[in-house]
Amino acid sequence: MIAAVAPFSLALAAAGTANAATPGPAVPSAQHATGRSDSLEPLVNLLAQRLKTADSVSTAKYGTPSPVDDPAREKTELDSAAAMATKQGLDPNATRKIFSDQIQANKVVQYGLYSRWTALPNEIPKIKADLTKLRTQLDTITDDLIRDLAATKTARSASGCKSDLQSTERSVSRANHFDALHVQAFNRALVSVCT
Repeated sequence: MIAAVAPFSLALAAAGTANAATPGPAVPSAQHATGRSDSLEPLVNLLAQRLKTADSVSTAKYGTPSPVDDPAREKTELDSAAAMATKQGLDPNATRKIFSDQIQANKVVQYGLYSRWTALPNEIPKIKADLTKLRTQLDTITDDLIRDLAATKTARSASGCKSDLQSTERSVSRANHFDALHVQAFNRALVSVCT
């Protein structure tokens, strides 16, 4: 069931037994932004790709002074998404909420992986990702997400949206080999998709 989760407590518990998600493509292809307006699948796939960047963000930040919570960066992301939404004829406040969910889902993964790596230091990745490159990647995903949100406006407000979203979430989670931590975070990412 897609619902809000308790902040990080479940993620920390899940992290002890979870493995990282299987890496996917570095940047989603343009086909995501041109999906059918009656299908949530392209949008949900894109949200999964965004979530998978959390693993790399975690490797970039872990053991550095960069905090998981970065209110200034988060405000910049939310303001940018809201401005882009307005240009696409979307409700900027609803879009801000969807993107806030993405940020919170990313934090669920980061805190979960931090907990795991603290308990099992031999599992800390040896190579750190480049946070600047990751932010560029996230900006590209944001552009595609705004287009997909506009393309799925009707499907997201339909009476069957929640059941369609649950079904799509399950298949996309399986296709991405999401473990318990990533499934939990993915559910968090999808809370505000249906309007």
